[in-house]
Amino acid sequence: MKDASITTEALYQGTDVRGMDLHPEAIPCFLTTAFTMKGFEEVQETYAAKGYTYVRTRNPNRTALGEIISCLEGGEASLIFSSGMGAITSTLLTVLKAGDHVICNANIYGETFSVMTDILKKFGVDVTFADYQIPGAAAKAIRPETKLIYSEVLSNPTLTLVDLKAMADLAHENGALLMVDNTFTTPIAIRPMDFGADIVINSLTKFLNGHSDAMGGSVTTSQELCDRIQPLAMLLGTPGDPFSSWLIQRGVSTASVRLPRQMHNAEQLAAALARNPHVSKVNHPSLPDYPQKELADRMFGENGRCAMLSFIVPEDMEKIDAFMKALRFPRYAPTLGGLHTTLSHPVTSSHMGVPDDVRRKMGITPGMIRVSVGIEDVGDLIADFENALRVFD
Repeated sequence: MKDASITTEALYQGTDVRGMDLHPEAIPCFLTTAFTMKGFEEVQETYAAKGYTYVRTRNPNRTALGEIISCLEGGEASLIFSSGMGAITSTLLTVLKAGDHVICNANIYGETFSVMTDILKKFGVDVTFADYQIPGAAAKAIRPETKLIYSEVLSNPTLTLVDLKAMADLAHENGALLMVDNTFTTPIAIRPMDFGADIVINSLTKFLNGHSDAMGGSVTTSQELCDRIQPLAMLLGTPGDPFSSWLIQRGVSTASVRLPRQMHNAEQLAAALARNPHVSKVNHPSLPDYPQKELADRMFGENGRCAMLSFIVPEDMEKIDAFMKALRFPRYAPTLGGLHTTLSHPVTSSHMGVPDDVRRKMGITPGMIRVSVGIEDVGDLIADFENALRVFD
């Protein structure tokens, strides 16, 4: 064959770089939509070994991040998704079918509530919401067709704690699975699988990434169940992209350093807010008057309990607006888990789609403010909140 043009040759240079067999200290970002093969034999070997072919099927950055999440959560395997909601919906649609029944905590993240009430309903799955704080409420909701019990560790945004061991025992005694969202707490504070959870969800967008610059989610469970979820995720288009996975892996690497500081900052800020005369209630599992303090003491370790808190002020929207504007450091953000302290107003953000009467049963009122605590000097945060709360004088 005659020599090809410079244009053609240039397209094929740089694909086999000397040193590609070395081990870089930081994993590269594999920004490629596919991996090439030569001949049918290599194609067959790659597919048989579940190797890398097309980005939506598998990617080295997702694989690497999944291994880290599995290590942190103590599970067999993990899959990485484009978001926490992608992880939740892909998993629910895998493990459930028409005619199945789900028991879900009544105090739940607003968009998870919508998945339970809207999406699962369309697929013929019945959902019962039970208040897990009422003894026996979940057990009373059990049916022969119950296949899944769903919960968060700490409810968003009321921070009520769920006895995961009791929920796991209830699920397994009735042939069901326990699925737990660990986003608020993260495996740095608690590992739900240690208490018997079968499936653990994380919105990696939040604390585990921690830098407010990438979106992703994960599911950690058995290898067998991951092998069932992965094909559906591929068809739904929910797997995470390489660059976000690479960014999140970098963030996760410092989670064990960042999160204890954030959690201890939250404890001190919660204590200061509890002393403020304009605050009628503070929700955080470190407080002496936390309703489930004994359970919290049993479930959480020395790293901390949670970097989230919520508190209630008078239901005066003008003054709440003035309070948010008076803060020097925290800003309103419809997310959580970053390096900076942020706040949100659940009634107008995360739980906006939940009917008002349902919200109030959850304990979510117009006076509730949710705070995601960052890594700032906690003395500065306390002074800032105390100064801003003076608008309620």
